[in-house]
Amino acid sequence: MLWIKKFDRLSIAICLLITVGSFAQKGIPYKIYSEKGKSISFEKMTQKLGRADVVLFGEFHDNSLGHWLQLEVLKSLHVGNRLILGAEMFEADKQNGLDAYLKSDISEEDFSKEVRLWPNYKTDYKPLVEFAKEHQLKFIATNVPRRYASQVYKQGVESLDSLSMEEKTWIAPLPFPYDANLPGYKKMMSMFEGKHSNDNLPKAQAIKDATMAHFIVENFEEGKLFLHFNGTYHSNFKEGIVWYLNRYSADLRVVTIAMIVQEDVFKWDIENNGMADFIIVIDRNITKTF
Repeated sequence: MLWIKKFDRLSIAICLLITVGSFAQKGIPYKIYSEKGKSISFEKMTQKLGRADVVLFGEFHDNSLGHWLQLEVLKSLHVGNRLILGAEMFEADKQNGLDAYLKSDISEEDFSKEVRLWPNYKTDYKPLVEFAKEHQLKFIATNVPRRYASQVYKQGVESLDSLSMEEKTWIAPLPFPYDANLPGYKKMMSMFEGKHSNDNLPKAQAIKDATMAHFIVENFEEGKLFLHFNGTYHSNFKEGIVWYLNRYSADLRVVTIAMIVQEDVFKWDIENNGMADFIIVIDRNITKTF
């Protein structure tokens, strides 16, 4: 009967471990997965990121945990002066203002007047800029000035031909390549069916993707890592910015990160396979910044 008692004690111990394990999973706000849904540690992810030429960190603009993770990735990848930073949140015509602030040539107040800062700048992007300033890192304003994306939507790509020579330095070289059959652009058309949808809608997105890729390539330096922050839709499934990077500089080693928000961070949906090299699944209850 002794072996039965031992068996009972073992069974109880196993049950306790399973129970503790189940409770331990609760309260975990995010999990990182590989492109095929394999669980990956933060350390493993950053090791691979560190071997890239370009890292595109796709975000949800209002996700507080996502922004915290961006700063943690930035800190992990910062080795010496190897990093170059860039972001969708800064438009190319305001590069001088961004440079002046990073060099402490202007105050934060003047910086906010000089550069078109997003409403959530202080909570979400200021930590990245301040890190760059403290460590004297280049920070590139990669996005097309929003007025030109709006112009494409309203008047078509051809309307950009009328821009001045200076204005054309703030966008991707014209004419820029475009493939209307890319799944992401086709999906955009279906998402906005109705009066807001026309053939220019995905082209307005494409001028952003092309311009961000253009300035990444223009400012990339051999032996360095360009860490770029952008809305996750701009790089999901290796489209958008990635598609343009492959056309502007096919030899670059590009690694992507995507974000997903869902109720259970331990659940993997096979539809997310291939969304990015690393997919960060974040608990739906995480606080939004706006």
